[in-house]
Amino acid sequence: MNNSVIKDLGLVSYNDVYKIQTDLFNNCLKKKKNEEKISDTIIFCEHPHVYTIGKSGNRNNLLINDKKLREINAEFVPVNRGGDITYHGPGQIVMYPIIDLDNYKMGVKDYIYFLEFLIVDILKEYGITGEISPGNIGVWLDVGRKTERKICSIGVKVSKKITMHGIALNVNTDLSYFNFINPCGFTEKGVTSVEKELCRETDLNKLKSKIGKEFILRLKSMK
Repeated sequence: MNNSVIKDLGLVSYNDVYKIQTDLFNNCLKKKKNEEKISDTIIFCEHPHVYTIGKSGNRNNLLINDKKLREINAEFVPVNRGGDITYHGPGQIVMYPIIDLDNYKMGVKDYIYFLEFLIVDILKEYGITGEISPGNIGVWLDVGRKTERKICSIGVKVSKKITMHGIALNVNTDLSYFNFINPCGFTEKGVTSVEKELCRETDLNKLKSKIGKEFILRLKSMK
């Protein structure tokens, strides 16, 4: 049907990528209204330190004030995705797919599962057992145990079956920034990263390439 385009923007501010996403998203909505073909765009990037919160999130899950935000060189940005508060920063793989779910006969829940199992299967290649936690979106480790911890956040916006926002996988991430929030609103669950689980840094570009290729392969299999 349509070709998928991967764009790797490197380290770029959240607001700059949000504008790029929004422009692509709105263009896709316009094309769909006019019954034109829509190509997939998959954006990869890293962000400088930023906390984002979804439209249904609780502002109290940010545990610091504006002065402390400035001290740790971080921003706080309300966004139009689902989910509560999360952190983005260097060493984290962020992927924002702008696709038409109708091209792949997927509903919103199907798409969330698609993203979750994509990351679960990729992590297996690194010897990490990712899991789905019932009622909790994202990819987790040690589900149902006291050591349950999150390694990948997922938050999307879907309108007329067009998607934006996506996933944030902690790879070589500075996890100390999660100490200043209740991640995704949770107070009793931890966070982790590929680096923390493997006790070594991981090649970010290789992992990013794996995710991008596998994402496109799985989409093609659903046409």
